[in-house]
Amino acid sequence: MIQPGLARISQLLEHSTLRWRAVHVAGTNGKGSVCAYISAMLHAVNIKTGRFTSPHLIDRWDSISIEEKPIDESKFRRAEDVVKFRNSEGDIRASEFEVLTATAFELFNEEKVQVGVIEVGVGGRHDATNIVQHPLVTVITKIGRDHQPLLGTSIEEIANHKAGIMKHGAACVVDATNSDSVLRVLADTAQEVGAEPFHRSPSDSGQENTDFQKYLGKSDLEPHQRTNLALAYRAALIAAQQMAPAVSSQALLEGARGSVWPGRLQTLDIRALTGRREPVTLDGAHNPQSAEVLGFYVNERVRPKSRRITWIIAASLGKDLRELLLRLVQSHDNIVAVEFGPVDGMPWVVPVNAENILEVARSLGVEGLLENAGEDVLRSLQLAARTATGDPIVICGSLYLVSDVLRLLRDAG
Repeated sequence: MIQPGLARISQLLEHSTLRWRAVHVAGTNGKGSVCAYISAMLHAVNIKTGRFTSPHLIDRWDSISIEEKPIDESKFRRAEDVVKFRNSEGDIRASEFEVLTATAFELFNEEKVQVGVIEVGVGGRHDATNIVQHPLVTVITKIGRDHQPLLGTSIEEIANHKAGIMKHGAACVVDATNSDSVLRVLADTAQEVGAEPFHRSPSDSGQENTDFQKYLGKSDLEPHQRTNLALAYRAALIAAQQMAPAVSSQALLEGARGSVWPGRLQTLDIRALTGRREPVTLDGAHNPQSAEVLGFYVNERVRPKSRRITWIIAASLGKDLRELLLRLVQSHDNIVAVEFGPVDGMPWVVPVNAENILEVARSLGVEGLLENAGEDVLRSLQLAARTATGDPIVICGSLYLVSDVLRLLRDAG
């Protein structure tokens, strides 16, 4: 279960000095992508970099990367065993996420990274990752409504939690496309704690340098991807200049070019599982804001080729299914509802019943084929392939569904 607060993580790391500097990233959407961009850019300029993101994609240890490669399982388990022993010996009663965070931080020490790029788990102020005290820079991405029972119902309350990662004397880069009320909360917090300089990116004054503008001009990124890259570039530049003052902006951007972040507008070949020749789209959109972004992409890039989309959808219990589906599905679309499997290390995460997804779809007037695949993700792929024939398939609604699909493909060879 999620247990906010820094007392337990402080005990787990009580005798460990964190010998690396952090880039700390909070927000509702885009955190993982921004972390991936930043770590790739720092790696490209020869700064030894670790990355900690959550949830994991396939295996628990792939949430921790060193020099752009997932940590070796044996190293992960050895470090995790040490942390688990401390937890047991000290009767700390840390959560699974706190144990994972401490494991990541110990591995960063062991691997002698210079910079750790850290994604907040939930919120920011009381998140276990906020044990880092002297970040090179903090980053706050797009903020929306998610995890309301923990963070509050208003967007301003949620923003206040995210702003809790700001630290005195550390620059902060925030997503300028946030609402005015969110930006006010972030700016006020930055002033209160002395987090400076405070950057809004992409900047209204177009301060991103010429190299960055040239890079964007050659890219085929979606609007939200451009924003995430602008945030990451500004943060990576701030961090890199503190570690290696002569760093080249061109070298940073070359690193961004090689960044890969699975499960976000990912084009996937599922032929090994279904026999379908046409690629499908895999995306972890799981809240109204990310669903809106995915819906825009589908309507602009996919629907012009075929009006009818076949969706494979799963969701975590507690998600607003109506708001999710409203932003994605049209009346003539097909839906295959499914339930993702148990999440390793996160036993509190459970899927919504697949039939509930279909009931909400019916209430919204969806008239296409509605199929219930139950707990069988492989069957959901096969049903969708048969239903869609050659028309587009989009898999979304949960990062845990993304994990299940990628795991099936890996195991299929």
